[in-house]
Amino acid sequence: MSWLVADDEGVTLRLHIQPGAKKTEVVGLHGEALKIRLAAPPLDGKANACLIAFLAERLGVAKAAISLVSGETSRAKRVRISGVDPASVTSVLGARD
Repeated sequence: MSWLVADDEGVTLRLHIQPGAKKTEVVGLHGEALKIRLAAPPLDGKANACLIAFLAERLGVAKAAISLVSGETSRAKRVRISGVDPASVTSVLGARD
């Protein structure tokens, strides 16, 4: 999958983020990225914190297992998640190529 890259320790996700939405949810694919709407505004890192909390809750991992690799101030982000396998990520987030 173009939006998900797996290795021995976890996965890296390519995401397209839409902050300031009515609710936080996975929308589907946006080009080669997984689109996620966030209910948090893009101010003072609130959207990034909301994204990490959302992914941690949905995937059943600690927030510490999730790190923002790139895109801190951009809608295009890469997120690293340790301790998960690609099949469970695809199943939980519900997006397939």
